[in-house]
Amino acid sequence: MTSHLSLNLAALRNLYRTREAKPSEIVAEIYRRIQATALEPVWISIVPREAAISRARKLESDSLAAAKPLFGVPFAVKDNIDVAGLPTTAGCPAYAYSPAGNATVVQNLVDAGAIPIGKTNLDQFATGLVGTRTPYGACSSVFDQRYISGGSSSGSAVAVAQNLVSFALGSDTAGSGRVPAAFNNLIGLKPTRGLLSTLGLVPACRTLDCVSILAKTCHDAHTVWQAARGFDPLDTFSRAPAAGQDAAPWLGGPFRFGAPADHQLEFFGDEEAAALYRKALAQIEGLGGQKVEIDFSPFRGAADLLYSGPWVAERLAEFRTFLDSHAADMDAIVRKIISGAERYTAVEAFQADYRLRELRRATEAEWQRMDVLVLPTTGTIYSHEDVAREPVRLNSNLGYYTNFVNLLDLAAVAVPAGFRSNGLPFGISFLGPAFSDEALLWVADVYHRAHTEVPGPAVELERCPPGCIPVAVVGAHLTGQQLNWQLTERGARRVKICRTARGYRLYALDRSVPPKPGLVRDDAFEGPGIEVEVWAVPENCFGSFVAAVRPPLGIGSATLDSGEMVKCFICEPYAVAGSAEITRFGGWRGYLSREGTRSA
Repeated sequence: MTSHLSLNLAALRNLYRTREAKPSEIVAEIYRRIQATALEPVWISIVPREAAISRARKLESDSLAAAKPLFGVPFAVKDNIDVAGLPTTAGCPAYAYSPAGNATVVQNLVDAGAIPIGKTNLDQFATGLVGTRTPYGACSSVFDQRYISGGSSSGSAVAVAQNLVSFALGSDTAGSGRVPAAFNNLIGLKPTRGLLSTLGLVPACRTLDCVSILAKTCHDAHTVWQAARGFDPLDTFSRAPAAGQDAAPWLGGPFRFGAPADHQLEFFGDEEAAALYRKALAQIEGLGGQKVEIDFSPFRGAADLLYSGPWVAERLAEFRTFLDSHAADMDAIVRKIISGAERYTAVEAFQADYRLRELRRATEAEWQRMDVLVLPTTGTIYSHEDVAREPVRLNSNLGYYTNFVNLLDLAAVAVPAGFRSNGLPFGISFLGPAFSDEALLWVADVYHRAHTEVPGPAVELERCPPGCIPVAVVGAHLTGQQLNWQLTERGARRVKICRTARGYRLYALDRSVPPKPGLVRDDAFEGPGIEVEVWAVPENCFGSFVAAVRPPLGIGSATLDSGEMVKCFICEPYAVAGSAEITRFGGWRGYLSREGTRSA
């Protein structure tokens, strides 16, 4: 087993499939790597080596385990998330307790075949974006020890970047999973709030907390996300998307991506970061994205509420008792932030909630103009020396593009976007509305692979975008035709233009207003196929769309020339009696074009 062994999921799966290695051998190699360096600052505690190897051997002996999506995959867990058999410290030794079992999200991953290795370092009580507010030693970016790793999920990011695990869990209330991803050239998925259970997570701000995923590729993050998610009835903040809430019809074609106006961008003097952001936007345009300049001020307004408003009182709600008896055991900056919440009143909490609602409504207007928002993950990166001089202000700077995300109920994926001339990485983030996680991972993966050699497979989605139903339209609903608005007003997007399979005939329906064709299946007919447009219709809008269809047309199923079966406009056979067959024109457009020529 070499020290260069890659731990991405595709590489491990291939090793196991070809029997070049077994999970127990991979785990043994990981412990060799960990023992070759000091435990701190990356790790706070680790699973005993023999216990981890025993878990791996148990998987090997199970004939069905190899089919599990995370079979034999080693992972790390931020030490504010419970792992059975290891203490949970939240970065504060005096706070440590022994959990009764795994956090729900950890158990989901173990059930999927993953192997926990240990608990990682963090900014104490997940309060910080720098990774230095910890008694266990500050982590550094793997690219330069003089620079911070980012926080609060500092150890989780470094464990993945140093190739000690395949992925790691962090938490992300204000950017704690995305900032360290950017500083270590990783993928950082901040899921929709409640999509991954927070039962067994030490709260920072309970209404905003998320369990995040750090990985080297979007494919790996997507695979872990699929295994980790699931409604948890024991978690009062757990939720699942309703029909259509995860709809991303824009994945089927050109998409609109928002970017702030230049005067609203902030790079804190880091001109190379600014240049890399501009380059990233140009690359996204090259991939088919249509740039839209948006007003970033309401997003920033929400960000300012997080630490300059009463939400900080949620931290006090969790730690008041501990603060009263163990103030001296806390990091001085963390203690000051949490105790400072004493000044807020219930009146101010309600006033802040009203203000947040105003800002949410303002951002909704911006979301009408874009499908995804693309921002720098951070405007710059700081050295340990910088942060020691100005720990509060510089921490705040790092949240410029991250602090608002959970307050506005958005999902986000941080992705690498190049390097500065000094070798330090830069990253951007793709953001979308709640439950857009899968769509964001897909577009982030397309971008990542367009400018970087990424190991393993790409993120694969179903043929139709998430949360959508594919509908083939034949006539009046085609682009530019009289009833196309019935699709566009429901947020549907055209996916492709293609043809049906051979066994279909087309008729110009007699006395139809507006003029419409009728598509009829004839299994004995070997025609050319009829031209159709396939549209992705959000699931929650499909019913109202169908209800608007008037006889003799209806929505049934049709087979495309690719063999794919989709929902499609079909015609009652009785209605074609006396109607002219127009199959020879190849489709409604062809017919209208010939008719127009004939009239001229």
